[in-house]
Amino acid sequence: MEIANQSTVAEFVLLGLSDHPMLEKTFFVLILLMYLVILLGNGVLILVTILDSHLHTPMYFFLGNLSFLDICYTTSSIPLVLDGFLTPRKTISFSGCAMQMFLSFAMGATECVLLGMMAFDRYVAICNPLRYPVVMSKAAYVPMAVSSWVAGGANSMVQISLAVQLPFCGDNIINHFTCEILAVLKLACADISINVISMGVANVIFLGVPVLFIFVSYIFILSTILRIPSAEGRKKAFSTCSAHLTVVIVFYGTILFMYGKPKSKDPLGADKQDLVDKLISLFYGVLTPMLNPIIYSLRNKDVKTAVRDLVGQKCLIQ
Repeated sequence: MEIANQSTVAEFVLLGLSDHPMLEKTFFVLILLMYLVILLGNGVLILVTILDSHLHTPMYFFLGNLSFLDICYTTSSIPLVLDGFLTPRKTISFSGCAMQMFLSFAMGATECVLLGMMAFDRYVAICNPLRYPVVMSKAAYVPMAVSSWVAGGANSMVQISLAVQLPFCGDNIINHFTCEILAVLKLACADISINVISMGVANVIFLGVPVLFIFVSYIFILSTILRIPSAEGRKKAFSTCSAHLTVVIVFYGTILFMYGKPKSKDPLGADKQDLVDKLISLFYGVLTPMLNPIIYSLRNKDVKTAVRDLVGQKCLIQ
């Protein structure tokens, strides 16, 4: 990615919680603890899906990818946020900002596509169980996961390439913890309509299409489950997809809450609203990655068994 020659901005200033220094220390500890939980929880999930042969299935392969993605997503921004809490002047270079935006945008798009792939896996497992080994063979699910990463990366490359070609010749202050692409675009001294249209199209493709695909998949899944005669059979079938459904609800629910909540019309409460918006944006970036391994661990017997076996083996070795 090349930075346009007309750009006179060498770095951006990230405001974060600069106006609330007392909160910075508190949130440093809180976000650090949440980040460690993310690394530990998702790291354990990746480890058990690799080491336990019983988990060498498409569902757990996708889960391992999701856990790795969550680690990458948070690592692209949280260390920068933590450093900002302890640094009086919070700055990031233009190239560093572009890289951080690329990684964040790519991981977000990849997760949307990956959740759609996982929904298809659950659809085949419940609605066409006899064909599952054929449809979801290794020759199928590995390229599906790879295509999720490639699609997310390609989309992010397009968006960021368009952004860095804009001239930035004025204000360089970003009223956020990290380089959010919309906040950066607002600082450009040029027409950003092409960027906005491109992002709108990308949101339809990488957010809207996976949501529609997941919704349709679960209509068929629920229809199939309800036709199972025994209550025990219905419970067992639903349990195989309940963790994924919970993750989808948390992921898209937080997005809907963050971008769909009404703005405050009280000018006197503008500063308070600005602080709330910042904190919602901050916790959105850590809440879902932290909850994903917890959800899959609590609602999945195979994962709980694999973790216990892994811990037991380690204790025996010691």
